[in-house]
Amino acid sequence: MAPIIIIGAGLVGLTLAQALKKAGFEFEIYDRDNSLEERPAGWGITMHWALPALESCLPAHVFSRLLSIQVDPAEGGKENDCYRFLDLETGQDKYRFPSSTHYRLNRKAFRQLLSTGLDINWGKRFTGFNPTEDGVLVKFDDGSTVEGSMLLAVDGKNSRTKRLLIGDEKAKLNPLPVAFVGISLRLSPEKMKPFRDIHPVLWQGTHPGSGYYLFFSMLSTPQSNGSAGTDDEFYEGQFNMSWLIDRNGPLPKSPADQLARVKQAAASNTGFFPSLRQAIMDIPDNSPMLEIKLEDWPTENWPSIEGRVSLVGDAAHTMTMYRGEAANHGICDAARLRDELVLWRDGKQSKDRALDKYQMEVKSRTHDAVIMSRYACLDCHDLNSLKVDSPVFQVVGFNALAKQARAYI
Repeated sequence: MAPIIIIGAGLVGLTLAQALKKAGFEFEIYDRDNSLEERPAGWGITMHWALPALESCLPAHVFSRLLSIQVDPAEGGKENDCYRFLDLETGQDKYRFPSSTHYRLNRKAFRQLLSTGLDINWGKRFTGFNPTEDGVLVKFDDGSTVEGSMLLAVDGKNSRTKRLLIGDEKAKLNPLPVAFVGISLRLSPEKMKPFRDIHPVLWQGTHPGSGYYLFFSMLSTPQSNGSAGTDDEFYEGQFNMSWLIDRNGPLPKSPADQLARVKQAAASNTGFFPSLRQAIMDIPDNSPMLEIKLEDWPTENWPSIEGRVSLVGDAAHTMTMYRGEAANHGICDAARLRDELVLWRDGKQSKDRALDKYQMEVKSRTHDAVIMSRYACLDCHDLNSLKVDSPVFQVVGFNALAKQARAYI
């Protein structure tokens, strides 16, 4: 049998490859980057209700290393932890909930961990595919081709595969009316202390008057980044700010102007509470800035071409990050797809039935999740109207989704 072809070696593509390898499938994985290090390190990622599904996909010796790649191994994953959403004017909790089991992971380290033992074909930019009698012929921009039993596209929110399957118009992403900028912080223990004093791993909040929203997460500590005890001891952090465009205007174009807007938001009018305001004003001018265009795509049907092609991860359900669910859904995609493919391999169902059942489950699980993440994004910018039953907080319990994730194992 020809190998299964996976396009995309991001977190979900690598998890899918690990799942197929663990289940004994022949597969090949391709990525447009030239190496694992080429892609920007990225920020943190929260694994919560999909942890059982992730464990089912990985070898035990790989999964056991998960705790070591937390953004703060000393503080992460603690029992009796809490989730804090602040009033940024007063510094007091608007909401505070007990936190379910979760791990805030360093994305770069997570991707490195997931690549353990995998032979990844780097520098291969996917351009298209043709159906063959028994599978697909996958094409790359260097003129090379590879034959496979099926194509599993984990090629991100701007998925070329999705556009080829359903057309550019149906695959078009929905823009959200929200400006979003992220700042990568590298600060001394003294300068990072005001952020960590709120919560040592992650926290969120909104200013009631202006509607500016903040999300902060650690990325590394001196102990995890190797700087402990040196003259240049530092922490790394992820600082995100967003706001409604019709209320506060678009994001400036230049990094310098973007940082100036962030600092203006912290200091203008009633401003943020004093310790946070000063911490933001002290952010170095050379801090890397990243604009993120917020877009989504509620899951719709796509043709599997009689069991030859399917979408996985962000390609199948593009959502905003305001509920911290995208990667968890992608991991569940990998586990669910693996289960259906095992039934196909073992002669218990046809290949097209396997992909159709997988797609039906993905759509039922993620279509509304995309919409909920959209509402969470919009709700976050109005603290006065933010209620405990907002989609922002409904994922905090995780119970139903965690039960669903365990059912895939």
